[in-house]
Amino acid sequence: MSTLKNKIDFAVVINVKNANPNGDPLNGNRPRTNYDGLGEISDVCIKRKIRNRLMDAKLPIFVQSDDNKVDGYNSLRERAEKELKGGLNRKDACAKWLDVRAFGQVFAFKNKDKAKGKKSESEEGIDQTENSVSIGIRGPVSIHSAFSVNSVSVSSIQITKSVSGEGDGTKKASDTMGMKHRIDHGVYVFYGSMNPQLASLTGFSDEDAAAIKEALRTLFQNDSSSARPEGSMEVYKLYWWKHAVNIPNGQYSSAKVHRSLKITPRNDSPKDIIDYEISLEKLDGLEPEVIDGQ
Repeated sequence: MSTLKNKIDFAVVINVKNANPNGDPLNGNRPRTNYDGLGEISDVCIKRKIRNRLMDAKLPIFVQSDDNKVDGYNSLRERAEKELKGGLNRKDACAKWLDVRAFGQVFAFKNKDKAKGKKSESEEGIDQTENSVSIGIRGPVSIHSAFSVNSVSVSSIQITKSVSGEGDGTKKASDTMGMKHRIDHGVYVFYGSMNPQLASLTGFSDEDAAAIKEALRTLFQNDSSSARPEGSMEVYKLYWWKHAVNIPNGQYSSAKVHRSLKITPRNDSPKDIIDYEISLEKLDGLEPEVIDGQ
């Protein structure tokens, strides 16, 4: 497969209704918000969902979550050592796993059996000591965090379980009480880019770009939970700008391309996606493919 030849920019518009898009574990799992009151979904959360969709498509993924593993390995180190038979190196790691050649990866493992030694660098660019090995791979696909167009309202409700998890059952235990938080409504948008120059270093191909494109379109497939009931989160639109093939850095900067997407509330209290006007500023010679979400 040839590597990616066209720079690609993209934007994803997400509609949220009565869901917790991304809970903050340091704040009682309340939906993430910034100091301006805008809702936030971290780039790490978005990449996790992309990886899950790629795994659903039976594509090889290195960073698998503990509750969604498909190969039985207990750690990233075990997966790397067992799958890379020729030893840890950039070329084989990129060839093996799609998320490594897309997002990049830092492989930093310690050898507990050896004492600390002098640092050196191998022909593969691997920083080595007698007790460690480290590889840093920079990927061509960058993902921004998602932010809501308007400030969001967070609703919290107290919940109880009908049965005690501890005790003798004669009275309610402390573990029967809890809190749930949600966003009543919000329209979020996040942006990303694919760089052909970095793609040439990892082997990221047009086929890989197409796989991520489909993962973005179906981002919330098989992602429902108590915090995100089925249908409460949807990809409303995916915008896909493919630059000319003979311009490695793109016809326009990614910032200008991303700014060309305008999302404006039609009233002061939008309650649904239809309460927003979505428009595109024209960029000569660069028309996006506009795709409906799943």
